[in-house]
This record gives sequence, structure tokens and C-alpha cells, in this order.
Amino acid sequence: MASEFFYGTGRRKQSVARVRLVPGKGDITINKRTMDDYFGLETLKVIVKQPLVATKTEGKYDVIVSVVGGGFTGQAGAIRHGIARALLEADSDAYRAILKKAGYLTRDPRMKERKKYGLKAARRAPQFSKR
Repeated sequence: MASEFFYGTGRRKQSVARVRLVPGKGDITINKRTMDDYFGLETLKVIVKQPLVATKTEGKYDVIVSVVGGGFTGQAGAIRHGIARALLEADSDAYRAILKKAGYLTRDPRMKERKKYGLKAARRAPQFSKR
């Protein structure tokens, strides 16, 4: 039973998503749960679906995701990146221009800034008092 699937790894902040696209009817499973069950916010569900909507492949593939690390927003961004990379593996010629133009293939480099000594947070200084 050699089922054909396409693989992509997505990253965002501290999150890493391993994405598999399997020809199917469009189910999205994240950590063995449905997407509606996993993400409460509608905006995060929209973010996850963006590459599929852009390439008009919403009902073509079942998406199976294993995601670890970070918060929900970072995980949604990582899943989007992983789906875009997997779609590229599925059909590079047809989807590359669409995904590249939309910016889904670019890994977002923004990370949490480290806390510096003498400060309360990365840039937050202690409260100033004249006396």
C-alpha cells in the first residue's frame, strides 16, 4: 500500500510543523485533531488555508500536520509555510509563481528578542523616578 504523499516542513518563531499532503477530499488534521477542534480563532483557520485557496487545491488534498513549539499564532504560520512547501513538491511548475508572489514560501525571520541585563524585558527599562 504505497500511498503517494508530499512532504513539507514549515517554521515560524519557535514552532515547527511537519506537513503531509495526501490526495483526498480536503480534511485538515493537526496533531490528530480536526482544525476546528485545534484552533479556536477563525483567523488562524484562514491563515492555515491560504496556500490551498491561492492555488485552488482546497478539495484536492488531505492535510496531515504534526506541529510542536510556540503558541497558536506561530503554529498557524508554521503550518501555512509547511503546506506551501508541500504544494511546491506536488507541482512546482504550476504553484511556485503563485505561492512566491503571495509570500508563503518565505520563512518569517522575526523572533523573540532576548532580555538584556539592567532591563525588565528586551527593551522595557525600570520605571524612572526623580527622587
